[in-house]
Amino acid sequence: MGNRLSKITTRTGDDGTTGLGDGSRTGKDSLRVAAIGDVDELNSALGVLLAEQLDDDLRADLGAIQHDLFDLGGELCIPGFENIKAEQVASLDVLIERHNDALQPLAEFIVPGGSRPAALAHIVRTVCRRAERSVVALGRAEQVRPACGQYLNRLSDLMFVLARVLNQRAGHGDVLWRHERSRPRP
Repeated sequence: MGNRLSKITTRTGDDGTTGLGDGSRTGKDSLRVAAIGDVDELNSALGVLLAEQLDDDLRADLGAIQHDLFDLGGELCIPGFENIKAEQVASLDVLIERHNDALQPLAEFIVPGGSRPAALAHIVRTVCRRAERSVVALGRAEQVRPACGQYLNRLSDLMFVLARVLNQRAGHGDVLWRHERSRPRP
């Protein structure tokens, strides 16, 4: 691991470039920096969800995921570095199955909302999908290991399941899409 930041304002980015973890510099508008930024935003959105009152099991799982996202960001900021492990992806599969088993099968699409924590989980899910798209775009231009995209793909699935779990635990239930609905007339 490189040196920790001790000085935040360096002015080295004033020219529109930023330093990567291997010491190289790249444009702040590069695909790599976009992917790193989207993963950072995802972690921040997850932090907002963690600011809510959550059950201890969910708090522990989401806290571990935040650290995984730092691992993912570390892999993205050092070209050729491998930091995300298959076990981290597999752990998301376990969480998805465990939490999904406690839910009723879906018969309709879900509208994001319900309880505040569930609505925030949906925001995390959509930010995660954007981060995944950025990693896929980077992977089309440069080498990115499949585990990076796999982790984000599983995480977005988990966040969908957790939004349902959060609504269930709040006694709210899912907000279902009503495709046959009357609309107010203007």
